[in-house]
This record gives sequence, structure tokens and C-alpha cells, in this order.
Amino acid sequence: MTEAEPLGRGRLLGYAIGSVGTGIFSAVPGLLLLYYLTDVLGVSAAVAGVLLVLPKAWDVLLNPVVGAASDREAVRTGRRTRLLLVGAVTLPLLFTAMFVVPGSSPVLAACWVGVAFLLAASAFACFQVPYVALPAEISSLAEQRARAMAWRIVALTAGILVAGGIAPVLVEAAGGGRAGYALMGTVVGLMLGGALVAAVLGTRWIPSSAGPRPLGLAAALRTARGNRPFFVLLTSAVLQTLAVAVMLTGAPYAATYLLGDYGLTSLVFVCLVGPSALAVPMWHRLARRYGTVPCYAVSVAVFAVATIALYPVLNAGATGLVLALSAILGVCYAGMQLLSFQLLPESVHADSGRTGHAQSGAFTGVWMAAETGALALGPGVFAAVLALGSYQAADFEHPVVQPDSALTALTTGFTLLPAALLLVSIPPLLAYRRMAARQYAPAPA
Repeated sequence: MTEAEPLGRGRLLGYAIGSVGTGIFSAVPGLLLLYYLTDVLGVSAAVAGVLLVLPKAWDVLLNPVVGAASDREAVRTGRRTRLLLVGAVTLPLLFTAMFVVPGSSPVLAACWVGVAFLLAASAFACFQVPYVALPAEISSLAEQRARAMAWRIVALTAGILVAGGIAPVLVEAAGGGRAGYALMGTVVGLMLGGALVAAVLGTRWIPSSAGPRPLGLAAALRTARGNRPFFVLLTSAVLQTLAVAVMLTGAPYAATYLLGDYGLTSLVFVCLVGPSALAVPMWHRLARRYGTVPCYAVSVAVFAVATIALYPVLNAGATGLVLALSAILGVCYAGMQLLSFQLLPESVHADSGRTGHAQSGAFTGVWMAAETGALALGPGVFAAVLALGSYQAADFEHPVVQPDSALTALTTGFTLLPAALLLVSIPPLLAYRRMAARQYAPAPA
């Protein structure tokens, strides 16, 4: 653990910049990959949904393994650098490969994208798990850990803005279709790689120690199992991640079929993410004054209400109101992201007295496995909703007119379903506060 001293801006930026890359990879496949498969490559919605779920399902198994391996590396070397570097070097290449598909056969395209996405998701796990483990070790002061997380969420927002604001523009700039996505994959892949490598170099100073001895995966999970508040918090966060993943997948469909312009995907994202970056300091101050959990619950509740309000607005084709509601969603999303990840390292710290092991990697591996599963289910759930609504897949050169049932399913999947998931996530969040007060001393806010 570092000395109890304020973190300088250079060190904060050196850590946070990695989230530009993780934000890009988290957002681009969720935003564009399903649409790319169904409306550019001509892959059916059902098959495309499976292709998006399987690599993430693999990551659910891989993340805890990476977390335990990261803890073992921390015990042996005092750093988590090696796994970070493996992910930083391989992920950009695999990301680009996802969008540069050879041949014209939908079957070949499905196989190519599926394999590339599987390998890219594995590379992402190698970087993301140790990276998210670092805030628990970046300082011995809770306020400095929270400050580092605030910087990280701003950088994450910037990465998501790149994904949602720039990626669709690059696709359109090259005329759409396969050529447009190939250009986007190459340019965004370079940006992704630059951010990840910069974070590897910028975090080498952080000393890591998971405990007095290395623990295998089974032993690490057994030790972590007693941290009941952590798992209640995780349940709430997973439901929220699933809700956002469903909405993210539905964005290009809503822009194309409900607002009549695929290009609006970028504008909606700018309205969503722009206010989010500005809102992070606001949520940080509010949490210090009123408590992290109450502010977290408010951000989730308002997000759900605004999502419900989108349903009639989209049906009316009111683009201006959609953009205004997107800005509200962005403010709330900033709170959800910041406050959930502020509670994660504090839960690890608070539990270390019980076990004698500050298993940041193990806890982060479990967290990322669950979050990855939710991100995987998002496109799959939305694809299932489209399939139930008789959505018709088509390639870029031969668009089709969707039946009313598909438009109804699209609107419901983009608004009402995510809102229900968000509302269901609030009771576990409030239960976390009660359980933390009993098990942790002192309890996280």
C-alpha cells in the first residue's frame, strides 16, 4: 500500500486513462455489433444474439481465474503489470479483426466475428480485472481511492463518448456497410491500444499485495464468500448493467426505425455521455455530503423514470425530447457508475480484517465476471425480444420494412424492460447498506 499522501494529477491521469480504452471496448460491441451482424452482414437476429452471448459467457468463467492469477502475481512480484500488458497489446488487434470480415457469406461472417469476439473478450479480461483491482491499492486513504475512482469514471465516460459519438460517424464517413465498419474498427482500435498501453506505463508505480501467501482460485473464492454485503451490492450492480446493456444494444435500432435516421445514434450518445462527464464531480460531492448509497439509489430511480418516459416519446418520433431525456439519463448514469465503483474497493478494504487477505483481484474477478455476464446477456436479451417481435434481418444493400410487431418489441426492449430491471435493483442496494453496517466496522457509506 502506498503512503497516506494525496495523489498527484499525473498519477491519477496515469491510472484513469486506461478507462478510455475499457470504455471503448465495453461500449462499441454493445452499441454496434448486433446491428453490424443483422443489418450489414445479414446474420439472423437469433444467431447474432448467440454470437454475442457466448464470448461473454466464456468471460464469466475466465474473469475469476484472471483475478486469482492477478493476486498471485501481486504476491510474487508486488505488481499487476504482466496481465495488464498482455491485454493492452492483444486487445486492439482483436478488436479491429471483429470489424474486418473477409468474404461475403453470412455463415463465414458469423464464424469470423464469433471467434474474434471470443478472443477479444479474453484479452479484455486480462487487462480489465487487474486494472479494476488497482484502486483498492492505490492509496491507504479512502478519500484518495474515491478521488481516483472519480477520475476513472470521467475517463470511462470519455471512452464511451468515443464509442458512441465517433464510431458511428466513422462508419458513415466511409459510406456505411462493410467498408465503413472496417474503417471504424481500425481507427478506434488504434485509439483503444494507445489508452491501454498508456495505463500500463502509468500504473507501474502502484505496489500490490493480496496477502501473506498466494491463493489458488478455489481458496480465493472460499475466502471471499463470507463477504455477504459485497455479493448483495454485486446483485444490484449486475441488474443495472444488464439494463444499460439492453438499452445500448437497442440504440441504433431505435435511431433507425423509430426516429428514421441511423446517424442519430451518435447524437443520442453525445447527449447521453456529455452531461455524464460533467456530472461526475457533482455526484462525488453529493456522496460525501449525503452518503454514497442514498445518492446511488436516487441515480438509479431517476434513470428508471426517465427510461419509462422514453416509451411514448419514441412512439411519437419526438427527436428533441429523446435527446433531452438522454441528457437526464447521462447524469444518472454517471452517478450509477461512480458510486458503484466507489463502493467496490471499500468493500474489499472493509473485509480484509476478517480474512487477512486484501483480495482485490479475487473480488474484482468475481465482480467483472458478473458484470461481463450481464453485458453479454444485454444483446442476447434484446435479440430475443426482436426475434419474438418477428424482426426481419437484412444486409446493408437490401433493407426491409419491419412489421408493427417488431417495432413494438423494439420500443419495449429499449425502454420498459430496462426500467423494470433498474427498479428491481434498488432493494438489494438498500439491503447492502444495512448488511454493511452490521458486518463492516466502520461501514462503507
